[in-house]
Amino acid sequence: MKPADRLSRIPPYLFMTLRKKIQAARAAGVDVISLAIGDPVEPTPQAVIDELCRAANDPANHPYPTDEEKGMMAFRSAVAGWYAKRYGVTLDAATEILALIGSKEGVHHFCLAVVNPGDTVLVTDPGYPAYKASIVIAGGEPLPVAIRAENDFLIDFSEIPSETAKKARAIFLNYPNNPTGAVATPAFFAELAAWAKEYDIVVCHDNPYSEVVYGSTPRLSFLAAPGAKDVGVEFNSLSKPYNMTGWRIGMAMGNRDIIAAMSKVKENTDSGIFNAIQLAGIKALSDANDNVDKMLSIYQTRAKVLVDTLKACGLSASMPKGTFYVWVRVPEGKTSASFAEEILDKAGVVITPGNGYGANGEGFVRFSLTVADHRLALACSRIKKAMGRS
Repeated sequence: MKPADRLSRIPPYLFMTLRKKIQAARAAGVDVISLAIGDPVEPTPQAVIDELCRAANDPANHPYPTDEEKGMMAFRSAVAGWYAKRYGVTLDAATEILALIGSKEGVHHFCLAVVNPGDTVLVTDPGYPAYKASIVIAGGEPLPVAIRAENDFLIDFSEIPSETAKKARAIFLNYPNNPTGAVATPAFFAELAAWAKEYDIVVCHDNPYSEVVYGSTPRLSFLAAPGAKDVGVEFNSLSKPYNMTGWRIGMAMGNRDIIAAMSKVKENTDSGIFNAIQLAGIKALSDANDNVDKMLSIYQTRAKVLVDTLKACGLSASMPKGTFYVWVRVPEGKTSASFAEEILDKAGVVITPGNGYGANGEGFVRFSLTVADHRLALACSRIKKAMGRS
């Protein structure tokens, strides 16, 4: 039987491809160290686990999730309190917040709620591959917008032709940025909101790394910008700050009309998040924020170890301002894919080729810091040897 034609327009998901490479190498007997996928190895805070166990043992939480289709009011209220405290953003828990089974689900619901067949949707290049796939499934046409090192990987709105902006329905972007580690500024977000209003473009800002910033870099939300809630929404997640990637719990916030449209899609797609997970999420947002500082210290130490190694190998590497990734130019004469293959073949270390994030990612690779310290040290030793620097 033939699948739907739309699936032919979607390339293999980058991280599934990487997982297959890892599995193949391990099957061949290679002790593979993956620095490719951003999945924290440290455990979820114990208090959050304990709350899940308590709530899961309560039969009242065993039926379909309670409260409204937008998620438990208690969870949405906790999100509103967290955003007020961390980012200075005021949100109405009843109308401006939607609980998600992870923010990746939100990307998909956003496209189905906002994008009509044939609509142009702008996406940063390089950028998270899932944006394009969801746009295609919704019948839209993804259009890359280049972000470059010389502009700190921020969009230069003057480079987007007026005619392109006029026909665009929406724009996807995320800062702190995956894969580059770049961060935005309040001035950039203010410019984004004003530009989106001028051209009647819906903004979808994906912000799951909002807490993963270093040094004096401030934690920011697009929704704090003047007029932001008039033009868009922001996604966030408990995955990164609380090491909860497998729990699948996140949130969409912002413009109430978009939230309502996404909710309508969601209520016809799934039955919500298990109550026990939402209750554990409340515990994380209220009582586990010391985990953020702990993880920042760990990632910063790992980043220095990796950056020092890459510099010793002759690569131009610098400490990230945000996220737990290091984005690095490949050696002269190499492509993203050829360098990644070389490191896998010679060192047994998997890294992500930058061209998997778009044409403007060519010439770069991404290293993830979500690996145990001793495995990172071993990976660095192998990389040095592979590049003749040991």
